[in-house]
Amino acid sequence: MNIPDKDCCVLNQGPGAWAFEPLARQLSNALRVPIATEPRRFNYLLNIEPFPIGDLLLSTFIPLPSIRVAADKRLSAVEFQRCDVPRPHTVLLAAFPDVIEFVTGHPEREWCLKYPTGCGANGHRLVNSRSPEPANWPHPWIVQEFLRSDRPEVYRLYCAGSEGFGWVARRFPPGRAASPWVAHARGARYERAGKPPAQAAAAAQLALQATGLWDSFGCADLICRPSGEWLVLEVGTDGVFNHVDRDLGDAELEKELCERIARAFWDWVMSQK
Repeated sequence: MNIPDKDCCVLNQGPGAWAFEPLARQLSNALRVPIATEPRRFNYLLNIEPFPIGDLLLSTFIPLPSIRVAADKRLSAVEFQRCDVPRPHTVLLAAFPDVIEFVTGHPEREWCLKYPTGCGANGHRLVNSRSPEPANWPHPWIVQEFLRSDRPEVYRLYCAGSEGFGWVARRFPPGRAASPWVAHARGARYERAGKPPAQAAAAAQLALQATGLWDSFGCADLICRPSGEWLVLEVGTDGVFNHVDRDLGDAELEKELCERIARAFWDWVMSQK
């Protein structure tokens, strides 16, 4: 490709860089570029501080606005609404009394409060008309329809360079106590799920396009109604606030993930020249 090493890097800088170090090494090997603490011409951004960057001109594989949107469920909820992404019924409310008024007025469904900047379902909780106000909660409040099932499961589709791949289900193994929040950090594990249903793939692509991730790298988490309708819960990507889980328990898929990201990164680099 004739791209000098000095032009490209995995950018991982600042006090929070330690959290990204294992991923930085993995990406450095996959992309065949060095890890750096100063920006270069083409950057796979993992961490930089302070953030936002202000006037610094920084070219990143995953766009900076998309990193921010994926990390804040309030922002992604706005983009999902703007682009009509299929999702559980979701509202943003200014004050907690508004939350109580809303759930009281809609008793036919279960509702949850989603912590806007949490990962691994950290902070999420069910809410009803008698719920106390949680302390120190970021505003506005995200209230989302909670879809309960006998076997909790969430599905994920990845994208890299405008291609979807890697349809997996996240479930709790037999014999392990299940949580309403189907997160790897809570004991759920990934399983191959074959080919994604067409409506699920379309919903995931729409969500990833709405948040600006489809052309770089990201993932969408989905859930299915009993009626068969697929809904997007959230999107994820790498950078600054979080990173996409690579601990899949599937060496072949983990390898494919690295290879597809590397191919998409270098396609992006070449497109900029």
